[in-house]
Amino acid sequence: MEESSSNKNRYLVYTLKNRCRVCFTCVRECPAKAIKIINGQAEVLNERCIGCGNCTKVCSQGAKVYINTTEKMFELLKSGKKNIAIVAPSFPAEFKEVANYKIFVSMIRAIGFDIVSEVSFGADLVAKKYRKLIDQGTEKCYISSDCPAIVNYIQHYHPALVKDLAPLVSPMVAMSRVMRKKYGENINIVFIGPCVAKKAESDEVDEMITFTELREIFTKLNITQKSVQATEFDPPLGGKGAIFPVSRGLLQTAGITDDILVGDIIVAEGRNDFQEAIKEFEDGLIKNQHLELLGCEGCIMGPGMSSGGRQYARRTLVNNYVHKKLYSLNEKEWQKYIDEYSEVNLSVSFEAKRRVLEFPDWNDIRLILESMGKKESKDHLNCGACGYDSCEEHAIAIAQGLAETEMCLPYTIEKLHNSISELAVTNDKLSSTQQALKQSEKMASMGQLSAGIAHELNNPLGVVIMYANILLEETPKDSDLYKDLKLIVEQSNRCKKIVGGLLNFARKNQVNSTEVDIIKLSEQCLEAVIIPPNVKATINSEKLKNKIAWLDQEQMIQVIANLIKNSVEAMHNGGELNVILEDTGNEVIFTISDTGLGIKDEDKEKIFEPFFTTKGIGKGTGLGLATAYGIVKMHKGKIDLESNADALKGPTGTSFRIEIPRMR
Repeated sequence: MEESSSNKNRYLVYTLKNRCRVCFTCVRECPAKAIKIINGQAEVLNERCIGCGNCTKVCSQGAKVYINTTEKMFELLKSGKKNIAIVAPSFPAEFKEVANYKIFVSMIRAIGFDIVSEVSFGADLVAKKYRKLIDQGTEKCYISSDCPAIVNYIQHYHPALVKDLAPLVSPMVAMSRVMRKKYGENINIVFIGPCVAKKAESDEVDEMITFTELREIFTKLNITQKSVQATEFDPPLGGKGAIFPVSRGLLQTAGITDDILVGDIIVAEGRNDFQEAIKEFEDGLIKNQHLELLGCEGCIMGPGMSSGGRQYARRTLVNNYVHKKLYSLNEKEWQKYIDEYSEVNLSVSFEAKRRVLEFPDWNDIRLILESMGKKESKDHLNCGACGYDSCEEHAIAIAQGLAETEMCLPYTIEKLHNSISELAVTNDKLSSTQQALKQSEKMASMGQLSAGIAHELNNPLGVVIMYANILLEETPKDSDLYKDLKLIVEQSNRCKKIVGGLLNFARKNQVNSTEVDIIKLSEQCLEAVIIPPNVKATINSEKLKNKIAWLDQEQMIQVIANLIKNSVEAMHNGGELNVILEDTGNEVIFTISDTGLGIKDEDKEKIFEPFFTTKGIGKGTGLGLATAYGIVKMHKGKIDLESNADALKGPTGTSFRIEIPRMR
């Protein structure tokens, strides 16, 4: 990744896109809301990032990583200058496997450092200045400035409080100034610690690496405890400042109490607590109280530490180290160094770098909430799944371009359910269409066959009928031959009707459309069929808006009358017959329904095939529905049926629905 020549302008944290699983944990844990969701990917906005490294700690997939500066460090070691490592006092919490800290010091020397000193001495100096600042007795209240993530947060998002930051450098910068006073300017200073924000805190330190990066260097160079001899830190040695990395470490080093009854210090650590403390301080709710703030739960829980460590176990390791250190500390020599470097300038000034996003219009926020189904306050679940504490905050982030509506889990789940429902409906329609297409293909094939058969039979059948009628006329009516010839004529005419039905089914006839009143047409169809007394027949045209359509009246009477006749025959014990008339702008719809026996499921696919009938032998040719199908298709319409023959599933009966274009 490309870096600026200035540490302060570095991009500290970035995203490995192929690892991001869109869990929004980083959004939730980022105090600066410096994460932007772009097409489902969580991108770090470097111009908003404060370098706290929270996102790198909480990302289970390792998608958020901080800049690795080990190569820059190795370049410094080759520069020919005196190389100095200043080590953060939290190292005992990380390298617990190294029983003797002097072995740890030597392992750092083995990398190529000429001098290895501890930052705790810088912490001693800063704590002394901080105590003096607090003891001034003025009404001025300060916010501690030793945590660079806190300083960045205030500069960027609470610029009005910049004036309230304690005008003191951090222990790291303090120690670098001590080193330059002791060894001059021709040196390289590398800070080793647990913090990511330190990598961009100050140009007074030439480079910074984390403890996890230090571990990688030890492994790369094969530096082990057995490969070195123990050596002490180079002076000046630190004192009580070694307790700095734990919660309240600054106060303990400075000898300041934060007892709620007698103290005037409020301590807040971690992203939630420090934000709330800053907000209340800015709102004037905290008065006559100084703030000691840390971005992490103590530096011992910084993002540059190995993952999986326990806070109180690490605290204990640091405490044990401090106790041993203070027990063996040469206080006179320590005090001599304190006096020697007490005049080192530890002051610093901070400038506001306002990066607060403009608050969006409330109307825009309302529209965004409504688009996610949150029309009333009761719809605001505030579940936090999106990474924001409330639905309103999420909507604000969307309006500011930081978030997407799909981050809302309840909204996305509901949208998914709707999509599934729509997909199911579409699938049903597709299945019906496929079935209709399959039926149409089968009917088309049968139509071609039927047309061929009808064409071949028509001519010879006409000859048979003609000569049978001639012979019938020439034969005495009282002879036995007359009866035989009459039977031949009758059956030949029946065959002719069957051939005519096949031609209708095959759609070989013409449609002669005329303007038709479909209510009167339906009445004529009912009159054409003998309706028994136990069957109640009705015509329902309540939903019909326009009763006029262009149809072939004779053919449509044939279709509907045939369906009515079938319905009547299906109701042996009586029932209800309904002819329902409806229309749309472009279609007229006939529905003929009955409460009869119904059609079995296995017969539904074959119901329109020629010669297939559910009636008994000799009671039907099986061409009625086939002919109806052909006529409807000639009208460019469609015919469907619904039927139930199983009384256990509900009322039995059949319903045929015919849709015909109003105009041809």
